[in-house]
Amino acid sequence: MKLLTCLTAFLGITVPVANVAADVQKKPEHAVIVHFQYGSRDLSRLFELEDKIEEVIAKARVGEYDGHEVAVDGSDGFFYLYGPDADKLFEAVEPTLEKSSFMQGAEVKKRYGSAGTGAKEAKIRIEVK
Repeated sequence: MKLLTCLTAFLGITVPVANVAADVQKKPEHAVIVHFQYGSRDLSRLFELEDKIEEVIAKARVGEYDGHEVAVDGSDGFFYLYGPDADKLFEAVEPTLEKSSFMQGAEVKKRYGSAGTGAKEAKIRIEVK
């Protein structure tokens, strides 16, 4: 907070810090975390799906794609998505996930609040169509 105050004073601008903090508190960060079995060290299919997920989220304006983790041996991985409404976020990406063969049986965890707060969670499995 002190850095923000110093920076804004240096630049000669005013930032209503109290309002920013209040807005952040009003919008809990929901999450959609997708755990999938990948089975390859060739990550080209993963990067392709990642690009599609980013496009869908941006177009629907439901949150953001934060990245992925993949095991060194390519066996499994995770996608991390965040936004103000886990249901809307998943609803936007679900059709895209269902079109990817390596998403068959993937486990999706929807978290309805910030991490570490005991927020309600729901788990579902993806069935590829």
